[in-house]
Amino acid sequence: MLMLFRQLVSILALPGVVAVALPVWIARRNHITFIRPHDLASMAVVLCGLAVLAVGVVLFAASLFYFWSRGHGTLAPWDPPRHFVAEGPYRFVRNPMISGVIFVLLAEACIFRSLPLAEWAGLFVLINMVYIPVLEEPKLVTRFGEPYLRYKQAVRRFLPRLHPWTQNEPQ
Repeated sequence: MLMLFRQLVSILALPGVVAVALPVWIARRNHITFIRPHDLASMAVVLCGLAVLAVGVVLFAASLFYFWSRGHGTLAPWDPPRHFVAEGPYRFVRNPMISGVIFVLLAEACIFRSLPLAEWAGLFVLINMVYIPVLEEPKLVTRFGEPYLRYKQAVRRFLPRLHPWTQNEPQ
């Protein structure tokens, strides 16, 4: 029960703010509302957004599951996984959770057909392009050592591999 509570707190504090609270604030500040699509192009954008939203939610949920079940931790920097996780979506890309959140943000921009929401998605990408290599990855190297270094060499940060990585894979 404690782990469930830890997971919920971390979800509300981080992706809840990034993918829900801030987009709602941006939408209200910019008077953005959902307008039913009236032509084929806007319908295609909304449908694409819904598909991207589904991918983002599934990717995020799968990543969270592996942090919980294999890593015995949460997505929060103050309560990280205790064990190195390189299974599930982590076999294809080093940051599937962030990728999932990015997909959700892009989906929101598409569904609402909103430039301010797209700008927020872009800013979030830029923040993570700095934060992850400068702050997160050095801590992971310190915490997990050689296994993480091998993983880091074989699996890209944001672009997924075509074939899943295994810990026994030669470098």
